[in-house]
Amino acid sequence: MGQGNAADSPAGRPPVVPCGPVRARLRLLILIVAAGLAGCGGGSPTSPGPPVQTYPVTAVVFYDENGNGVLDATEAVRLPEVDVDVSGHVGRSEKLTGRAVVSGVPAGSYAVSLKAPSMPPFYAPATPPPLTVPQAAGAEADVPVTLPIGDNVPNTYLAFGDSITVGEGSHSTDGYRNVVEQLLAQNMGGHHRVIGDGISGTTSGCGSSRDCKGTEGTERIEGSLRRNQPAYLLILYGTNDWNKAPCKTAEPPCFTIDSLRFMIQVAKAGRTLPVVSTIIPANPEQNPPERNQWVAAMNDKIKALARQEGAALADSYAAFTKAGNLPQLFDGQVHPNDAGYQLIAGAFFIAIARPPAATASRRGTPSFFLAPAGTSADR
Repeated sequence: MGQGNAADSPAGRPPVVPCGPVRARLRLLILIVAAGLAGCGGGSPTSPGPPVQTYPVTAVVFYDENGNGVLDATEAVRLPEVDVDVSGHVGRSEKLTGRAVVSGVPAGSYAVSLKAPSMPPFYAPATPPPLTVPQAAGAEADVPVTLPIGDNVPNTYLAFGDSITVGEGSHSTDGYRNVVEQLLAQNMGGHHRVIGDGISGTTSGCGSSRDCKGTEGTERIEGSLRRNQPAYLLILYGTNDWNKAPCKTAEPPCFTIDSLRFMIQVAKAGRTLPVVSTIIPANPEQNPPERNQWVAAMNDKIKALARQEGAALADSYAAFTKAGNLPQLFDGQVHPNDAGYQLIAGAFFIAIARPPAATASRRGTPSFFLAPAGTSADR
């Protein structure tokens, strides 16, 4: 074009011609813009593809008592509040039915898994066959879990202890034992049997052979487990230990922790699942403060013991202190009334049927039974 004339530009100004470096930058900018347009289809918008169709999946988490991977007609226990995972989508199982609905699952074949933090102690998931999605109308995927109890009797619990295990002080209930049965049945379904083996006035152990009478916990535990072959051992011992001279402090030579450790280890050797309770406080209106100081110090050791030995912890002490107004929970110096026994039952239920974190968070704490009118709770 040449340089042109002044008349060819507005207002008679000469045209502006970019210098070489500027022209190079302009060409680069044009190339970048063109590349961006090519990545977007050359500027022609494309419509999004059709949404992926998804389906709900129904699964049932059940206790596979015989370990055959099949939900048999006699297997009625279901696990509540367990997180079921299908292809990264999660649903939580209901109480009593164990049924979980997992939404948003695309078509395909998937493994079903259970989230470990939501599982109760000792239960282990089995491996169900792959699940085809969508399911047939009305179909449910059976998801088995097992317990490592060997030849012991499923859904059987041995309550082992002193007069609190006997149920002294209760009026409308059989201590905590039948309340545990009811809570388990109301939340997990099936039939649960709690066998009582408590002897009033006994201690967890004796500390030395010359002090043993044959009725202490350590002296009785092996025979009791052999006779009953329970799936679980529920240990509530130590209240009477404070009365023995070696146990005026929670430190050795007090024998409580060694005795509880022995019971737990004997249970594990026989493939019975150990659940150990903290010691409940004594009635503060009828005991010196030193007694409950000892109980609190001993319970710190019991918690540590449960962690060391892999036992489930029933924190009955925490249930009492959280309830407040301790004298209202007792019938006498150390025996709970019906309201107190319900708290112990609740602590054992949580230890059996809820994940370990629930011991601290109280997630899923059931609505306990109220003590009926006219019982010791009302006096």
